[in-house]
Amino acid sequence: MTSRFADLAAAWAHYPIIWSPHVSKDGAWLAWSWTGHADTANVWIVPTDGSAPPLQLTDGADHFNVNGIDASGGRLILSQSLGSNEHDRLFLLTRDSSELLPLTPEQSDHYVFGGSFHPDGRSILYTADFDYKAGQGTDGSWLYAQDLVTGTRRIVAKAQSIVDRAPEISPDGSQVLYHRGDLHPAGTQIWCAHWDGSADRQIFSAGDRSRAYGHWIDDGKVLIQAETVTHSRIGVLDIRSGVLDWLIDDRARNIENVVVGSDSRQVMLIAFDAGRLKLSLLDLASGKEVLLDQRDHSLLPLQQHPGGDWIAEAYRSAEPHAFWRINPAFGEARPLAISTSEAHHFTPAKDFRWSSSDGKPIQGWLYEPQGDSRGLVVWVHGGPTWHSEDWVNPVVQFLVGAGFTVLDPNYRGSTGFGIPFREAIKQDGWGGREQDDIRTGIEALIAAGKAKAGRIGVAGLSYGGYSSWVAITRFADLVDAACAICGMYELGIDYHNTEMPHGRAYSEEMMGGTPEQYPERYFNASPKNFVDRIKGKLMIVHGLADSNVSPANTDLAVKDLTERGIPYRLLTFPDEGHGIYKRGNRAFWLAEMGEFFAEAFGT
Repeated sequence: MTSRFADLAAAWAHYPIIWSPHVSKDGAWLAWSWTGHADTANVWIVPTDGSAPPLQLTDGADHFNVNGIDASGGRLILSQSLGSNEHDRLFLLTRDSSELLPLTPEQSDHYVFGGSFHPDGRSILYTADFDYKAGQGTDGSWLYAQDLVTGTRRIVAKAQSIVDRAPEISPDGSQVLYHRGDLHPAGTQIWCAHWDGSADRQIFSAGDRSRAYGHWIDDGKVLIQAETVTHSRIGVLDIRSGVLDWLIDDRARNIENVVVGSDSRQVMLIAFDAGRLKLSLLDLASGKEVLLDQRDHSLLPLQQHPGGDWIAEAYRSAEPHAFWRINPAFGEARPLAISTSEAHHFTPAKDFRWSSSDGKPIQGWLYEPQGDSRGLVVWVHGGPTWHSEDWVNPVVQFLVGAGFTVLDPNYRGSTGFGIPFREAIKQDGWGGREQDDIRTGIEALIAAGKAKAGRIGVAGLSYGGYSSWVAITRFADLVDAACAICGMYELGIDYHNTEMPHGRAYSEEMMGGTPEQYPERYFNASPKNFVDRIKGKLMIVHGLADSNVSPANTDLAVKDLTERGIPYRLLTFPDEGHGIYKRGNRAFWLAEMGEFFAEAFGT
């Protein structure tokens, strides 16, 4: 049967989603990956002076992502995994010839992160939880320097924990800055090693359970972003003298990221106020800070051009994502690339707020269709350490275009609302009051006349998939349908079967420990143990190459549901991993999901 939503699903599967943008050090080139244009993600590049349109550089059977770009934009480091299983292989791509040279072996037993060019242009730096000489995995990440001519590798540093943020090489190439979480899953410390592999040492810690991040300002100074229990502090550390000067220490500020300018004098501060991005420019010498006019958009800075302009991603829900070249001093903005086609109609997000079961204020984004609504679908973002903004989410736009009202909630545990709000999810662990945040959002919409009992659905990917399982089992009298995508079903299985090297540490951070240490907490948070309560309709979606949330979750769910005679709709994709991103698969899944909710609601 042809879905009534097939054309709409195909259009939104075609929407170009931006991944992994990188700017060359000379500021002349911007490279990124786009899904949607073809069946898989491919690499595109554009000159930042606006002299030419974007150019596609790859055409692969599996997704390519950009991990690094050299100083002049002539060469790129790409990553690719088989069937999106996230076991990446690195390639060197030459821009002018589109020649691809493999740098690391094809594999499915370890994880590679990063890929930075050394200033000399002859070698690169990346991390892997693998000993290439012994041919076996390692407990933590090793930092590798690899010669681009000979292919030889040498070890720069060894960490006990997984280093999944790309290390930074100092401007003169003599040192490497990276982050370790050896002391506790909740904390990260800043380390520095010499390029030759000597003098590996910790240079800053905000505490065993606190996160700290560093970025090179120049060869001797590092910008520090250090979290406290209430906020992030911003300072400058002189690594030669050890002197640390705090520039911003304000608990009223919610600074979540920083980008150091290429001139080493300015820093872009990326802060959030009630989920909305607030951008300011900090002068390191004077300490003067200027709030930037974002021209009714959210502007996410990528890198400063040596001439003073900035390259940024611009977004809002009412129009497509784009790359801009902006001049903060004059308020000028020049578009470089836009993610759109004529087939897309954009529904703007509305700020919606409510109080949770314990009175905590919760914010989300509400999307309302034209005409009568088929019903409410709550789209729960993943993470949970992430958040939704006023931006184009093609899945949300598809659902609202198909006639559904959509709520995109920022439940406790989300970023964008301050450290205390982000950390609040740990008080109960997964499956606690953050799920009440979602439930009370549904109840608030019913009370406001924007949703009707009997037509309530929940869907989401990853932690959103888990929340969908929780909704259909725990809130059975409220939720009529759920679509769980790559979601955790039994948290003990998820803990032990995940292949992601930092997956177990993340579970321990969120749940307070291992399943063996806290069996009751893991039991109560696992939807498996409450599957008999299901009354509504259920759809399960999973990529069989998912190395993050193991398909073993779905295998067990299917077994339990079948034994109990509980009906379900199952979609699996052998060539997908943690999410459904290939254009053809995505169009099919979206159309099927639209039909699923329409039938469940009787609309």
